[in-house]
Amino acid sequence: MKTFLDDNFLLNTKTAEELYHNYSKHLPIIDYHNHLIPEQIANNVKFDNISQVWLHGDHYKWRAMRANGVNEHYVTGDASDEEKFIKWAETVPYTLRNPLHHWTHLELQRYFGITDVLSPKTAAKIYADTSALLQQDSHSVRGLLKMMHVEVVCTTDDPIDSLEFHQQFAKERESFKMLPAFRPDKAMNCDDLPALNQYINKLEEVSNMQISSLSDYLKALKARHDFFATNGCKVSDHGLEQIYAEDYTETEIAFIFDKIRAGKEITFDESLKFKSAMLVYFAEWDHEKGWVQQYHLGALRNNNSRMHRLIGPDTGWDSIGDFSQGRALSKFLNKLDNQDKLTKTIIYNLNPADNELIATMIGNFNDGSIKGKIQFGSAWWFLDQKDGMTKQINTLSNMGLLSRLVGMLTDSRSFLSFPRHEYFRRLVCDIFGQDIEKGEIPNDIEWVGKIIQDISYNNAKEYFEF
Repeated sequence: MKTFLDDNFLLNTKTAEELYHNYSKHLPIIDYHNHLIPEQIANNVKFDNISQVWLHGDHYKWRAMRANGVNEHYVTGDASDEEKFIKWAETVPYTLRNPLHHWTHLELQRYFGITDVLSPKTAAKIYADTSALLQQDSHSVRGLLKMMHVEVVCTTDDPIDSLEFHQQFAKERESFKMLPAFRPDKAMNCDDLPALNQYINKLEEVSNMQISSLSDYLKALKARHDFFATNGCKVSDHGLEQIYAEDYTETEIAFIFDKIRAGKEITFDESLKFKSAMLVYFAEWDHEKGWVQQYHLGALRNNNSRMHRLIGPDTGWDSIGDFSQGRALSKFLNKLDNQDKLTKTIIYNLNPADNELIATMIGNFNDGSIKGKIQFGSAWWFLDQKDGMTKQINTLSNMGLLSRLVGMLTDSRSFLSFPRHEYFRRLVCDIFGQDIEKGEIPNDIEWVGKIIQDISYNNAKEYFEF
């Protein structure tokens, strides 16, 4: 019987152990998409206790606590940090076979050297010990990142963000890079016209431009895109239900924009055309600069309207959606490719039913100009666990080149989430190790080890050119 979370966790063959420990374990981390707060990195914040770094903003844990009958007072309410931690500790024993159980104990081990299982019996000591360590320089925000050998972190930033903390950090000689990512979702969200107009007003202030036409709007957004580039940005990101790819004319989009600025309601078809056009504009700018564009597709958000009213978005009320993805995605990529304006692209899907669709779609636009130009991104959100990762890996293996995958990312708001890279690497090594021992791929450890290193680190290093 294997021991829980020992050195060979998730590694089920001797070959897998060799691949992980000799080829993957010690490689640096390039985390090209996360939701970390730049100010905390720039100012090298120290958290007062583990709840602040572990529970604040983590809707994975919040959903588990609610499912375990924990009152919202102890989830997102005004209970003390220690009270919230105790409620989380009461929930953890009930998370068996949920990835949270693995992540929780990996993080306790890797950052704090704690091998005890978190439970009500161990909660008080773990809270005290971890909170004490978090006061030390070794466990400041930057200390936590260095502990995991992080080389690059790409935060997620709105076009109107000042990037002041990226600029502050860039002046220092640090062992890792913090770079922005351009996330213009709010700039195309015409489902909420008052919010969009407020956003445009803010863009006017930030860009110091008057925006009274579509041409003005695009000029201001392009100026922000350029500004991000001067501050080291090399990636963009979009969080969408699905790609929008309606036919439109520039005249139509200009007319729709005028209606938006006048506060007039637009039709459903006009909304689709506006979103479609904005996606193309952003993609063309990305291509111009040689950026990597990322599309996170398939989340059905804010399902619980009562709780959305009470505590707002991004608090744990989202799920996998069943959107139609294929035709519009094909049309969008084809339009850009036809104009020779398709840059390096990563597509993440949230519905595992679409795995084969995405894995075959990328093959339509991998044109040989760049290794792995169009990527089927690693398993995302609800799928970034053992089963979801394995399905994504196997689907890409069957229908594309797993060997060119740019690896894992945290997509997290927590500085304690970086062992997810280790989790992914262990799974990849286990899959290759089992194949070798079953005689399904050659027993060439040196070559397979190179492929493992490429997936773990080298491919991302080459692809993003950080």
